[in-house]
Amino acid sequence: MGRLLSVNVGLPRDIAWQGKTVHTGIWKAAVEGPRMVRWLNIDGDGQGDLNGHGGERRAVFVYQMDSYRYWRSHLGRSDFIYGQFGENFTVDGLSDAEICIGDRYRIGGALFEVTQPRVTCYRLGIRMNEPEMAALVVKHGRPGFYFRVLEEGEVEAGNEIEQVASGPERMSVSEIDALLYKPGHPRDQLERALRIPVLSVGWRRSLEALLTQQRQGGATTGNAGLGAVSGPPPAWRRFRPLRILRKVQESGSVTSLLLEPTDGGHVAAPLPGQFVVLRLDPPSAPELMRSYSLSGAPGATSYRVSVKRERHGAASAYIDDGLQVGDIVQASAARGDFTLRPGDTPVVLLSAGIGVTPVLAMLHALATDASRREIWWLYGTRNRREHPFAEEVRGLLKSLAHHHTHICYSSPDPQDRVNVDFDTPGHLNARILGELNVPRNADFYICGPSSFMGDLTAGLKKLGVTADRIHTEIFGAGPSITPGIAAGPHRPPHLPAGAPGSGPMVSFARSGLNVRWGPSFPNLLELAEACDVPVRYACRTGVCHTCESGLVAGNIGYRPDPVDAPADGIVLICCAQPEGDVVIDL
Repeated sequence: MGRLLSVNVGLPRDIAWQGKTVHTGIWKAAVEGPRMVRWLNIDGDGQGDLNGHGGERRAVFVYQMDSYRYWRSHLGRSDFIYGQFGENFTVDGLSDAEICIGDRYRIGGALFEVTQPRVTCYRLGIRMNEPEMAALVVKHGRPGFYFRVLEEGEVEAGNEIEQVASGPERMSVSEIDALLYKPGHPRDQLERALRIPVLSVGWRRSLEALLTQQRQGGATTGNAGLGAVSGPPPAWRRFRPLRILRKVQESGSVTSLLLEPTDGGHVAAPLPGQFVVLRLDPPSAPELMRSYSLSGAPGATSYRVSVKRERHGAASAYIDDGLQVGDIVQASAARGDFTLRPGDTPVVLLSAGIGVTPVLAMLHALATDASRREIWWLYGTRNRREHPFAEEVRGLLKSLAHHHTHICYSSPDPQDRVNVDFDTPGHLNARILGELNVPRNADFYICGPSSFMGDLTAGLKKLGVTADRIHTEIFGAGPSITPGIAAGPHRPPHLPAGAPGSGPMVSFARSGLNVRWGPSFPNLLELAEACDVPVRYACRTGVCHTCESGLVAGNIGYRPDPVDAPADGIVLICCAQPEGDVVIDL
């Protein structure tokens, strides 16, 4: 038997933090008298980030007085008040180590069911004035948990907490939390957890990803439940010299480089759809780094990259005008998780402009394997002059038993022939996909301008394609994930304000920015933020892996250590510092 000590509510508010405005509902205050608990909330309460908190399975957050006492001792503090941890119910009893997912409790006039541990985020650190708090509650096994409301009713401080049913499998909140976040992930425990029907959808998906990783004998490092672990680790660290074997003009604006090892060895066959980072050294100009998808056939003797010359593009101009056959460029190993999935489902390859390159590699792989899958090749460009790989693609498609193709020219020249060079004038869009009746059970691979990918993704979802079948690749910096941060004016990446640092060189490959590390930055995440390099995060303390980024070259150290280490070739930028020059895929 437990007791409800306090009912705490609070509406979201804006607070100033590290020069940003954060919208958060983590500030809760105790209320007197009865409060109505409803399906999604308690009267007078609200959440600022509905992606991470709130909803039917996360209606009420519970934290225990025993954990209050533990943190008072561990942190040496005496300033806690009810609601300190953002909880709605402060309770006596109901330890995380004893309460199980699926347990049911009656409190006052309402009935509740335990659904999941709390997913902590950086805002708990703000509320506690302890930046590492999101990691500490996981490392110390004291996350707290969520209730869903089975019967609405009034509750108030002093109510007895009566257990009325036990959850299946008898897995505690602490066990489930450790199963996802801490190293190990025993297969029998994953299977056991997935037999709990009430376990929330997000947790179920994460544990399913971990189980799939084990069943398929995938990567042995990294946490597939938290980050995108795809395929083997990069074949080599740092950069490797490759010689230009051939240089081919594919269209009026696209040039291909065929690259081979200078030592006559192999380069390790990439997965179709992966990319490499090239380090270029133009004479009398700063060093340049750019990411380019591999566009050639699978194999281990050479790499092919195909580059569109961009107006004012320093790297593409140097590749087009400066590099010659026999020149040496420095290249990373192939990496990236925009890769062709195995199986027998239909494949729809959608691209526009230079976005053709990774899906062309996928088409090569399908042709090499003489695939019997249903293959759709859908491509959009301006006209025949700007249509690279046209004959190459036609030849590959002819070798496939079940293929379809549709080409759109947005600005065809008078001499461009309908039904010969292209099929439809205008842009490739969701309307055309509907008219073509593309199979809804296919895997869709989309690459091109951001607006093209966004429109097609939205259109496919309207056509009934599920999100897990839609895969996209972005050439430049990816979209930010900064939960709770108020939107501000967009700024391109730039050097940080203040005097330049004197430490190692940190290169953000996708953003094309090289910055000296300085002591004012506690980690790579805060350096990237100071440069307006797009970043992703949630916990900011090495728990959630949202900040996972490719470590292209160099070595890093962690402070604090992450709860579970990332995969080989990956860095958690929220708690990493460079140990020498590094190149990050951001």
